[in-house]
Amino acid sequence: MKIGVFSGSFNPIHTGHAMIANYVVQTCGLDQVWLMVSRRNPLKSDSNPADDLDRLEMVKSVTARNPRLKASAFELSLPAPSFTYRTLGMLRERYPEDEFTLIIGSDNWLDFNLWRDHDRIVAEFRIIVYQRPGFYIPAEEAGVLPANVTLLQNAPLAEISSMFIREGVKKGMNLSFFLPNEVLDYIKRRNLYE
Repeated sequence: MKIGVFSGSFNPIHTGHAMIANYVVQTCGLDQVWLMVSRRNPLKSDSNPADDLDRLEMVKSVTARNPRLKASAFELSLPAPSFTYRTLGMLRERYPEDEFTLIIGSDNWLDFNLWRDHDRIVAEFRIIVYQRPGFYIPAEEAGVLPANVTLLQNAPLAEISSMFIREGVKKGMNLSFFLPNEVLDYIKRRNLYE
């Protein structure tokens, strides 16, 4: 099976995450996309993180709507901190019959040289990069990307961030158009991000 690995803190998962996962699984030759809840990103400072299990439950509520999307706690079972090459290598060992593709935003691709073992990831795995507002990779640069790196030029864009959602919760904003209803209900029920 061809599986896309869309890893993130999903703190919380929002409409933009869901939209990208749904688009990629339908247009990039993948059988499934695993939304992999990760521990804290070593390159990011994340204020007010929700508990790992809360983040996983929110992802599960979204992936339940599409049988080709799967919530994954795989990375949460690995030692901290999370390093992508190690995660992909362990997935390959655990599921040798499957082929794994990394899915990242253009913001991450622009800093990819800072990732541990970035050269090994590029050499051993396919990578799909989706554009994020404010971090555009021009089309002419797509021609000079490594052969196994695909830049999505026509994927839908959503200028939504988890930080915006967390701040909106604190301010009491109506976030019903930014979050799937299941996630919004979960946040309210658990009093997250207040």
